[in-house]
Amino acid sequence: MATFSVWNKQFIAGEWREGRSKDSYEDKNPYNDKTLVHIRLANLDDINDAYESAKRVQKEWAQVNPYERSRIMERAAELLSQRRQELIDIITTETGSSVVKANVEIDFAMAIIKEAATFPIRMRGHILPSLIPGKENRIYRNPAGVVGVISPFNFPFYLSMRSVAPALATGNGVVLKPDSQTMIAGGLYIGKLFEDAGIPKGLLNVVVFNTGEIGDAFVEHPIPRIISFTGSTQVGRHIGELCGRNLKRVALELGGNNAMIVLADADVEKAAGAAAFGKFMHAGQICMAINRVIVDQTIYEPFLEAFVRKAKAIPCGDQSNPETIIGPLINAKQVSRILALIDKSKSEGAKVALEGSVNGNVMSPFVLRDVTNEMTIAQEEIFGPVASVIAAKDEEDAIRIANDSPYGLSGAVYGGRLEHAVEVAKRIETGMIHVNDQSVNDEPIIAFGGEKSSGLGRYGGEWALDEFTTVKWVSVQIQDRTYPF
Repeated sequence: MATFSVWNKQFIAGEWREGRSKDSYEDKNPYNDKTLVHIRLANLDDINDAYESAKRVQKEWAQVNPYERSRIMERAAELLSQRRQELIDIITTETGSSVVKANVEIDFAMAIIKEAATFPIRMRGHILPSLIPGKENRIYRNPAGVVGVISPFNFPFYLSMRSVAPALATGNGVVLKPDSQTMIAGGLYIGKLFEDAGIPKGLLNVVVFNTGEIGDAFVEHPIPRIISFTGSTQVGRHIGELCGRNLKRVALELGGNNAMIVLADADVEKAAGAAAFGKFMHAGQICMAINRVIVDQTIYEPFLEAFVRKAKAIPCGDQSNPETIIGPLINAKQVSRILALIDKSKSEGAKVALEGSVNGNVMSPFVLRDVTNEMTIAQEEIFGPVASVIAAKDEEDAIRIANDSPYGLSGAVYGGRLEHAVEVAKRIETGMIHVNDQSVNDEPIIAFGGEKSSGLGRYGGEWALDEFTTVKWVSVQIQDRTYPF
């Protein structure tokens, strides 16, 4: 079993030390509200120390042989494999994750570390011809410098690692700010993992702080050249504005209102099974989770019956039980917010097809039927185990409903004719969409990101390589050049 008492220090400038804020944070298990550990929070001086350390060490790290940087990343993956059970205990206990979801999260993180291990060797340059006689143009791919990473509570280990591993592998220094509610899985554990893997002391820093005390200083600090943020659209807009004002690059993976379209020729049982997974995995606390299930009216009732039956069968409760699929939501505030959403949508005309229950922070599945796209439950990101099932008049109506949202992160289309379903998928305004599957998918070599209010930039594979590096043009005049004056 994991020991939580050791995670009571910040990781700054290569040292595990107490933060210098006057305030502390109490990290709790969201299922039983038991305290796991107290940590003294970081203040502005700590953040400055972290960025200064990352900047100083990054200059040396950028000169390290690419094969050595790759070896250290591979070592981190090896250590993660060896420590898997310890991390499962941390993820489940601290975040409310089921054991199934914790394993998925670790698999995702392992894959992105291994993909990032190839980046040092893939930072290739180019030699291009020139308009000017006797000249050649050389293009070099270099680290950006220092990257500030802000990660969320829902997939904390993976969504931190998705930025940290590529940023380190490409030669950058990193300062990571995890969500305080998941500060161990999303931050401190990552610091220890890379420390043990052999990165230079002070290259990676992890700071846990209260935004109310720090304000915008983490983003506005002059050292980081890139800010990578995963979280709500509201906060992402603010961070984007700050970065624009300070001429920083920004990668934003924001909210989603993901739709799954079930076409008239779909296999109802298979579609309902996919929808149940895509909606209720990790209690719906996933940016890619299905928010709206849009079903052709000709199969609406049989789909709803199958979907409710599958939702009823999902085990809920203590996340430490390996049989549990839905554990607690991250905190009581989220439970209250979601119950208020349900009540408001019922007042707007939605009907309850499955009445879930609430036990502490554990919510069992709710299914709402007769939902229209104008209702609150269909317009807002739910981030909880509540499914909205909408009837579409036909295929064109389903496409219209799916696109009638300011968001465009992920989605799904389920149909009997595969290539026809692909053509429908191509018409949905999202960065990612999955045919005859559900919306929760991520792979380390594929571009991950959204359209519209769901974010800017792409993670994964060659797209992450682009996000965390910059290019430099060096022209070389090999033959003497004649100038007109």
